[in-house]
Amino acid sequence: MFVPKPVVILAVLFLAVFVALYAARPTRSAGPETRYVVQPGDTLWAIASDRYDGDPRAAIWRIKERNGLDTSTLAPGVVLHLPR
Repeated sequence: MFVPKPVVILAVLFLAVFVALYAARPTRSAGPETRYVVQPGDTLWAIASDRYDGDPRAAIWRIKERNGLDTSTLAPGVVLHLPR
């Protein structure tokens, strides 16, 4: 009769947890993110105010984080990925 060793049991348990966590990851059910091409005179404040509800500062932070921006200065023609 085969008696599983503790290492085998732990490996199977780890694999089951990994599969469960992978399957439970968030989906993009809200749809794809929006892309926005910066126009001359655009500011992060204006973009955030036009496209997000509530305090624009939270939206600015999310936009900067998503696009890896270190500054709030925008250059015309830059494509921003606007998170949902």
